[in-house]
Amino acid sequence: MGRLTTHVLDTAAGKPAAGLKIELFRQGEAAPLKTLRTNADGRADGPILEGPGLAAGRYELRFHAGDYLRDCGLRLPDPAFLDVIPIAFGIADPAGHYHVPLLLSPYGYSTYRGS
Repeated sequence: MGRLTTHVLDTAAGKPAAGLKIELFRQGEAAPLKTLRTNADGRADGPILEGPGLAAGRYELRFHAGDYLRDCGLRLPDPAFLDVIPIAFGIADPAGHYHVPLLLSPYGYSTYRGS
């Protein structure tokens, strides 16, 4: 059964990004398919999408990094350099595992297809 997961690490603080808001969108749709917050380990409590809910197509995860960093007590400029980080990706095989991690700091981020 296919699934979509994520994990967010705060590389500046050297810890998981707990409490970070994430929205999942399907391309062309205005409303999010799902909205969640990361747990203490920087992960969703379960797959973001799985099984029949995971269809081939284009998606976007939006990580609300600015709010998370402010909640951690960081003083960010206005506007923040990074606020909402969109990561657009495609799902070609709905039976596969798509893991989209985010490594985050106030002035940079990286992602990749994880396992």
